[in-house]
Amino acid sequence: MNAPPFEVADIVRAAGRSFIEKNRSRLTWQHLRVLRAIERCRTAALGGHLDQCSRCGQKAISYNSCRNRHCGKCQTNARDRWLADREKELLNVPYVHVVFTLPHPLSQLTLANNRTRYDLLFRARAATLVEIAADPKHLGAEIGFMSVLHTWGQNVLHHPHAHCVIPAGGLSLDHQRWIRPRYAFFLPVKVLSRVFRGKFTAGLKRAFRKRQLTFPGNLQPLAQERAFRSFLRSLFRHDWVVYAKPPFGGPQHVLHYLARYTHRVAISNHRLVNFADDQVTFRWKDYAHGSKQKLMTVTADEFLRRFLLHVLPHGFVRIRFFGFLANRRRNSLLPLCGQLLEMTTSGSPGRGQPKACSRALWQCPRCGGPMLLVQRFTVAELNSQSVERRIRFDSS
Repeated sequence: MNAPPFEVADIVRAAGRSFIEKNRSRLTWQHLRVLRAIERCRTAALGGHLDQCSRCGQKAISYNSCRNRHCGKCQTNARDRWLADREKELLNVPYVHVVFTLPHPLSQLTLANNRTRYDLLFRARAATLVEIAADPKHLGAEIGFMSVLHTWGQNVLHHPHAHCVIPAGGLSLDHQRWIRPRYAFFLPVKVLSRVFRGKFTAGLKRAFRKRQLTFPGNLQPLAQERAFRSFLRSLFRHDWVVYAKPPFGGPQHVLHYLARYTHRVAISNHRLVNFADDQVTFRWKDYAHGSKQKLMTVTADEFLRRFLLHVLPHGFVRIRFFGFLANRRRNSLLPLCGQLLEMTTSGSPGRGQPKACSRALWQCPRCGGPMLLVQRFTVAELNSQSVERRIRFDSS
């Protein structure tokens, strides 16, 4: 893929300081940390390293990455390492993609209480899937799944939703057999939607009673119990969208599919079209009009404001596992799932799984061989003339 003409880092370097001065009272230390990391990513400010091709000897000096999870340039290697760890957990069954979305009236309250509300979003959807899957009317099984939080829409505004990737089927409640789904879309989405709405609003009610919610700005009227109860009742008049895609195949497709969702950021550099005269233009899909590709232009300040809406709380885990894939149960239940699937299919449970591949972080631009780390440089060394001469020599 060709390098994008503009990067989020370009916007941060050009407009970041002005944006911070205008909005300092509203920015947290986490916002400032993200902006600083993106600004310095792959520059001499973070040091660098010398790589050499193990095949042809070509050398190249690169600047270090910031490794911040909100930086689009730093997610590819993290994603590849994460996917390699997931290979051994794949089952030889079709997989289902289910998306849970919060209604728009909840967006502002969720943004003001992001850590507690995002946690509630994880818990409510997990409890919904586990409860409906265990119901004999629907599946009657114990399922396992991965859940990923996204907080953005295509226009980079706040739109919290969760992607769940689920093996189609589950363990019988006595762990004696593998149960296959009876519905084409795994579980009925109307039922999932109603149960999810009930569990999430019940969680909001509990949080209000425990005084765990804050109501800044125009949310202040909701701090009164009567107003908050009225707000909760209004949520039942909105559709809580739960969308289930058809099964997308077995393990040979899963890693490629997961790569679209796991290590995403609010907007990738490849969606940026232009940055000039303090205006940022980017591509977006208008899902309300047949997913038509459109261009949107906003000021640099507005772009940065939207981008920072999606900075997650420090230490918040946005990829989580539940059911028989939960960390405490995975080692014992995954082998059991494989054994039971081997009993009920003609092939072995591992057949068709992608091969694990250990590859270098990047390939030689001359011959395509693996580039291996030879030497690290500090910021002071990179600023010295000797390293600058070496950079010019190696790039010639």
